[in-house]
Amino acid sequence: MMRHYIGIDVGTGSARAGIFDSKGQLLGTAACAIETFRPQADFAQQSSAHIWASICTAVKNAMTEAAIAADSVAGIGFDATCSLVVADAEGKPVTVSPKGEPDQDVILWMDHRAINDAEEITEIGGKVLNHVGGRMSPEMELPKIRWFKRELPQSWTQTAAFWDLPDWLVHRATGADMRSLCSPVCKWTYLGDRGNAGEGWDSAFLENIGLEELGDDNFAAIGNRFGAAGELAGKLSEQAATELGLKAGIAVSTGLIDAYSGALGTLAVEDNAGVSATEQRLALIAGTSTCHIALSKEPVFVSGVWGPYYSALLPDLWANEGGQSAAGALIDAVIARHAVSVKLAAENPGKRIADLLDAHLAKMAEETATLTRYRHVQPDFHGNRSPLAESWRKGAIVGLTLDHELDDLALDYLATIQALAYGTRHILEEMRHEGMEIDTLVVSGGLARNQLYLREHADATGCRVLVPEQAEPVLLGSAMLGAVASGDFANLPEAMAAMSGKGEVLEPRGGEIAGYHDAKYLVYRRMQMDYADYAELMDENPVADDEDETESDLTA
Repeated sequence: MMRHYIGIDVGTGSARAGIFDSKGQLLGTAACAIETFRPQADFAQQSSAHIWASICTAVKNAMTEAAIAADSVAGIGFDATCSLVVADAEGKPVTVSPKGEPDQDVILWMDHRAINDAEEITEIGGKVLNHVGGRMSPEMELPKIRWFKRELPQSWTQTAAFWDLPDWLVHRATGADMRSLCSPVCKWTYLGDRGNAGEGWDSAFLENIGLEELGDDNFAAIGNRFGAAGELAGKLSEQAATELGLKAGIAVSTGLIDAYSGALGTLAVEDNAGVSATEQRLALIAGTSTCHIALSKEPVFVSGVWGPYYSALLPDLWANEGGQSAAGALIDAVIARHAVSVKLAAENPGKRIADLLDAHLAKMAEETATLTRYRHVQPDFHGNRSPLAESWRKGAIVGLTLDHELDDLALDYLATIQALAYGTRHILEEMRHEGMEIDTLVVSGGLARNQLYLREHADATGCRVLVPEQAEPVLLGSAMLGAVASGDFANLPEAMAAMSGKGEVLEPRGGEIAGYHDAKYLVYRRMQMDYADYAELMDENPVADDEDETESDLTA
């Protein structure tokens, strides 16, 4: 009987499942939406029960589409956003909501409620911060837990375990307590090179930031048993098998953060010359946000870039991770705030706004890139994840006119995509400054289907852009985890070589186009400097800046 593997990906807005064979061929896929709750500004919460129910629906529908027997499934891999799940001693949800909704037990990765805590942790300092570019991010878990302890003391006393979402999913599927190295190393300050049994936690650091309780009982609440990606975490339980429509006893791998699953599914893709080596490649996982992941044999420390992370993706290799807090979400926001967007959608039901804007840009000029000579976007609408690593930053659009018709929206759209490319260029510059040699971007995620995004990245960065033929590389990465955990492949490199497939290469055009982007990149950097100056000027204003007080006054 042919063996199959299920990859399960939990993104910001949906849970997806894909069924693959041993050659990486996608046989069936399905998705189910996940609801996000926003009780106030900068808060984003979800329900783990709802997430699991969405996974079950997606898996059942993917299995139906694949038309395979349940007993042919040999392994399952999970990936998910790096969101915080809170549970009591019985594994039941503990509310993270200021309003106390009992089922809302997940603080989403993009939640920025803990900005002040992240800044305070950075000021307190510690050697572990060297592995997150020198600055703690509110997207990581310890600032969120610090906020949770202070602001929700009743929930704090009920809590027995904090999980990163990928690890919680594995636990939910198997009952096992093994966590992956990926999440704790990347988002919790665990130092994976010190060992897999809790040795990587820094007790003094946890005490200094006011979370000394996390060290109790050998770090039981945050994990003391870790495995590398692809390691067998446990077998699918009877309960989970019934809920998923599968057979109990299937091998379940340790999980990955969703971006790292995208890197796993793409870094070994063959280019048009048949080359599949991971050296000099950067995995660009571009969806709601973006992650930029590169691997090295030795640790490389890059200011403002997360890492180096030991064995976060492949055993004994170090990973560096840059990123943008909003990418697809930024494009959507820029389109949504424009007056003509509602009309455009109404007149073209069922069509993607991005496709309509691409077509309109082509009508505006033969060479569309240069249409934005006087339109510039500073893309840090949701803060700067890297390399500035300053979550307080906001965005800007420069060069606006009185025009508010379709041409104007098209310019905003193009300038936004270019700004995202300049953000990638900035990250690359910082990595290269520390000796990382990168000449190829391997792109996955929703924006890998946006040809304008791909072209502007190639031209603005000067890198080759490699796009996998595989339609679902993130799901493929998770399926590789299951394939290795099942024992059908000896290790992840072997699975990558067999399952990754081929890709198409887009070369940078160079010449005058490169010079144009060089000039706009200087504008991009100047806008970031100017925004910092504006913030400093306002900080000098004597009027108190109390957001909570202002918000309560407005709602009184």
